[in-house]
Amino acid sequence: MKGGKGRDLECQKTKVGKESNGNSVEKEIPSCCLKANASAPEDEAKCHSTVVSGWFSECHGLFFNNPMWPGEAHSIKVEKILYKEKSEFQEVLVFESSAYGKVLVLDGIVQLTDKDECAYQEMIAHLPLCSILSPKTVLVVGGGDGGVLREVCRHSSVNHVDICEIDEMVIDVSRKFFPELAVGFEDPRVHLHVGDAIDFLQCAPEGKYDAIIVDSSDPVGPAQELVEKPFFKTIAKALRPGGVLCNMAESMWLHTHLIQDMISICQETFSGSVRYAWASVPTYPSGVIGFILCSTEGPPVDFVNPINPIEKVEGAAKHRRELRFYNSQMHKAAFALPAFLKWEVSCTARLHDVGPH
Repeated sequence: MKGGKGRDLECQKTKVGKESNGNSVEKEIPSCCLKANASAPEDEAKCHSTVVSGWFSECHGLFFNNPMWPGEAHSIKVEKILYKEKSEFQEVLVFESSAYGKVLVLDGIVQLTDKDECAYQEMIAHLPLCSILSPKTVLVVGGGDGGVLREVCRHSSVNHVDICEIDEMVIDVSRKFFPELAVGFEDPRVHLHVGDAIDFLQCAPEGKYDAIIVDSSDPVGPAQELVEKPFFKTIAKALRPGGVLCNMAESMWLHTHLIQDMISICQETFSGSVRYAWASVPTYPSGVIGFILCSTEGPPVDFVNPINPIEKVEGAAKHRRELRFYNSQMHKAAFALPAFLKWEVSCTARLHDVGPH
């Protein structure tokens, strides 16, 4: 699930228009708009997403220009709104679409759909876990829909999984509307912690985890701290020598500057390998999503060539639900970068010559 787990801002009211008599009209600005404004306070254009005339659109309606994907809006035809409530942290929307099945939206941003959730959930889990031998202890940051848990639990070597999700409503909604994902919570190896992941990690014993998977918010507003150096240093401390991190890392088509920043920070923080991978997810802005993979100092990790192929883990391919996207060929292909991104990432790597690239 992409987004929605950072510390949030409450909705506020502001004057956004005028009635025919010239009086100002106060309307509620949702937290997605406040997040966007927090990252670019000088930009008064804010995003707003809603369902209009049977279509859901990100960055549609009263405001345009979300700084994460300015100048565009992705629309999905809505058959029926199934759920819409505001939690302590964000607005939660579930609707049935005509093309993608059920869709989960947090603060106006599509998190997953029935049709393409497999790509994101499977890649963010198996890229790190298939890169190390016999992972045993795993932490999932965010991921309140349960999909990453479902994938982590395919690995029979795993004996303990912690998940830290800040918004309990996301978990409850997933259990009701997305049982194929929420099945991850049913595994006895899973231990749920509802709360702030930063606080949780600061209390984690040093070297506890073989792998940490961060299914984080877009780095705007309060979630900015989830892509800053102190957060990554806390993660590195919680990993064992040779342990691995997989962190959602935005779109190569829209956020090259953010990818460069994350790579630079990770190369300064992690003493092992730092690599960038990507996958196709049609309902995410630009149709792709990226992942940054890092390892701590210790046994070397070759992320490109899976040392623990999922095909050789007994029963893994059909655990809970058949694998639909990931395999060892897709694993290797995920690290093949387009020329423009390879050049820009290589430039970043030369500035911080840490680990194999």
